[in-house]
Amino acid sequence: MIDYQPLLAALQHEPRLRLWAKTLPEQIGQGLSPDRWGDLPQWQAVLDELPKLRPTALELGSQVQIGAPDDCTEAQRHALQQVLMGLHPWRKGPYELFGLHIDTEWRSDLKWQRLQNDIAPLHDKLVLDVGCGNGYHCWRMLGDGARRVIGIDPSPRFVHQFYALKRYALLQQEDLPVDVLPLGIEAMPPELAAFDTVFSMGVLYHRRSPMDHLRELKDLLRPGGQLVLETLIIDSDQDNHALVPEGRYAKMRNVWFIPTPRTLIGWLRKTGFRQVACLDVCQTTEKEQRRTDWMTFESLTDFLNPDDPSLTIEGHPAPVRAVFTATV
Repeated sequence: MIDYQPLLAALQHEPRLRLWAKTLPEQIGQGLSPDRWGDLPQWQAVLDELPKLRPTALELGSQVQIGAPDDCTEAQRHALQQVLMGLHPWRKGPYELFGLHIDTEWRSDLKWQRLQNDIAPLHDKLVLDVGCGNGYHCWRMLGDGARRVIGIDPSPRFVHQFYALKRYALLQQEDLPVDVLPLGIEAMPPELAAFDTVFSMGVLYHRRSPMDHLRELKDLLRPGGQLVLETLIIDSDQDNHALVPEGRYAKMRNVWFIPTPRTLIGWLRKTGFRQVACLDVCQTTEKEQRRTDWMTFESLTDFLNPDDPSLTIEGHPAPVRAVFTATV
């Protein structure tokens, strides 16, 4: 089982989060309910079956590294791989665990490189990562000096991936103020105004109402806090323009709005953000998103028109992603 007691105790020292800490145990119970998630016992079993290994290294760089190759035998490394595959698919990374390279679908380090030097410094900040998946970027935020990082994601599979890694990391460094909760943003208390920095990366286009999502994000930030938003965009200079796919986009059912950068900047300003900026616009390529041994399902090449990769399989513009910052 995942032990959230250290986090709940730590939140007592965060004045704006104390009330939330009282409701969190019930929310966590709902997010990790076997009645809701039939595969939950299998994912929990992975944590119980992890080989007993002690790491001598912890590096929170581009490849989050826990342990060194010499910390285990080849047989132990193979056993570790077999256990971790019980949490397939692994989408965000990369990770290296005792010399085992977890080659995830997304090279999430490339996204971090595009924003790391242009956002407000994270040193000693209280940070929230909305839709964090298995928490790869949470580790990077901690590595960049955040005081505490909380990730939220409604998928318990990804939550268990994070805690499989953290279980080993805690053996190397006892105090690691980073956690991932099995929650969606709708579970966050309204008008919390607590976090110094809030990240929302790869979430906006999945929300039926993007303006409501931006308001929810704004309510989580303290005055002067910064939003870091990464999302799909339509690479155009048009104002007041967004793609609203009638059916699927790149085989995804739940894509609702893909705005142009200028349109999204307008949305951010309309919801009350200031100092809005677009930091980066980048075409998604196979270098960044691809099928691997750790994610064997369809990936980017399967989502694009084989005769014209500038288009999705449905004929929409191929994925382009942009990073924005904005201040409350």
